[in-house]
Amino acid sequence: MAEEQSGTKMNQKLNVLRAGVLGANDGIVSTAGIVLGVAGATANTTTILISGFAGLLAGAFSMGGGEYVSVSTQKDTEKAMVEIEKAELRDDYDGEIDELAQIYAERGLSPDLSRKVAIDLMSKDALAAHSSAELGIEPGEYVSPWHAAFSSMFSFTVGAILPFLAIVLLPTPVRVPFTVLAVLAALALTGYVSARLGEAPRGRAVLRNVLVGGLTMLVTYSVGTLF
Repeated sequence: MAEEQSGTKMNQKLNVLRAGVLGANDGIVSTAGIVLGVAGATANTTTILISGFAGLLAGAFSMGGGEYVSVSTQKDTEKAMVEIEKAELRDDYDGEIDELAQIYAERGLSPDLSRKVAIDLMSKDALAAHSSAELGIEPGEYVSPWHAAFSSMFSFTVGAILPFLAIVLLPTPVRVPFTVLAVLAALALTGYVSARLGEAPRGRAVLRNVLVGGLTMLVTYSVGTLF
């Protein structure tokens, strides 16, 4: 049981870290697309700076707001599911013992041991035992929507800073090619890290990330030059 909870917490931490990497990746791609699109239309540094900063703020708040709504919905759903479990325990305690015993029997324990484990766990905290085993939820330990929102905003901003500073601080003659190179290098890094966290093939993830980012910059810069 302790190992199961430890594994769940580790998975949650990896998911948070992976979401942070993906948020940074979004910040890199979207901001690079904006500043390069504007740079394709004008060489005026002030115009590029204002456009890039506006895009950074809009993207960060959009990511944060979306994450807040998503996690709030998840939290409300988990609370509702726990309340259903609480009602089932109140109305049919013996039936819930049988159900929990069946869960552990399906995980490889013998029928007798499964029932003993179920009775022992439920005698200590029936709601926690059932919610954890059946739903994968620890009652009272819900993800904070505000924490998720600020984390998403922060990770997006961190990613967005690279193309924003590169396009603004570099000299006009080299700002576009050097920004593209910096962005592609950053995307290769985020692709590698996200693949490693997800235990996926590294090379394919890096290539996919770089190609998508490169295509985004090519399209937005091309559109900018048309104006």
